[in-house]
Amino acid sequence: MKKTVLITGGVRGIGLSVAKAFQAKNYRVCVTYSKDEHSALLAKEAGLEVYRADVSKEGDVLSLFSRLDRLDVLVNNAGVSLIKQIQDVSFAEFERVFAVNMGGAFLCAREAAKLMIAQKSGLIVNISSVWGEVGGSCESVYSASKAALLGFTKALAKELGYSGVRVNALSPGVIATQMNAHFSGEDMRELQEEIPLGRIGATDDIARAVVFLEENEYITGIDLPVNGGFSIV
Repeated sequence: MKKTVLITGGVRGIGLSVAKAFQAKNYRVCVTYSKDEHSALLAKEAGLEVYRADVSKEGDVLSLFSRLDRLDVLVNNAGVSLIKQIQDVSFAEFERVFAVNMGGAFLCAREAAKLMIAQKSGLIVNISSVWGEVGGSCESVYSASKAALLGFTKALAKELGYSGVRVNALSPGVIATQMNAHFSGEDMRELQEEIPLGRIGATDDIARAVVFLEENEYITGIDLPVNGGFSIV
């Protein structure tokens, strides 16, 4: 029987690279998107199972999981960013960031746990961020939402481990994705100078790390930094 992986926000960027990595391992690969119809179409053409779902909405998540009879790997990748000074952030913006980044991970992990506990096996990978580890100036709300994911990961790993279910986090550094497209060339050069390995990360760097977490069945409850040394203090 083919194993099944679900990657939220999986039609572009990091999510798409993770999807392709599992496709190469002959998984049934299911991905979600919320708005990007063009990328969703391309993902379908690449042979992925594509579902439209806003992971911050419980009804969408329940509908999504009703299509799955088993799940071996869940990658909570869907996320939104917010770059603003704290005095300019509205409460609605705060709520939206947490609803997607933390609420979406909670809803999907809750439903995945039901399947995985019954199977007595499974892996949940929560995509956090280097800013969840060390904090980012002008990204306090985003950083807080990603830090929340790290606490959620550790607690859930303790809770589900006795059922044979592993839970890990992965924290990317500066990765060449659409989410970082707002940075100018000069900004990116300055960031690159702060990275000990001397380069901006690629989405494939993250995909390989997710596969590593899937392949090593004695790892649970960790935060795996994939950032070229950016978070070294």
